[in-house]
Amino acid sequence: MIGPVILDDSMTGQNYLDFLQNELPKQLEDVPLATRIAMYFQHDGTPSHYTRHVMQYLYDTFPNRWIGRGSTINWPPRSPDLNPWIFVYGV
Repeated sequence: MIGPVILDDSMTGQNYLDFLQNELPKQLEDVPLATRIAMYFQHDGTPSHYTRHVMQYLYDTFPNRWIGRGSTINWPPRSPDLNPWIFVYGV
């Protein structure tokens, strides 16, 4: 788990995309390459996470390795207490 990261501005699609492109790589600098290659990116159902530009970035950067609405691994609707990893790994 990486974070949490506190963003100063209100959450918009553009602010979230800026975070993904500029801040997330800084957070991952100390994570070994083998781990980064195998890791999944998970986020919740916040509307700003699903703008067209954000979705395209996630598809390009984490192909088949991100969890959320519109991904190959969906976040369970209205189930904040369920962790999607249960569905991926049966944990």
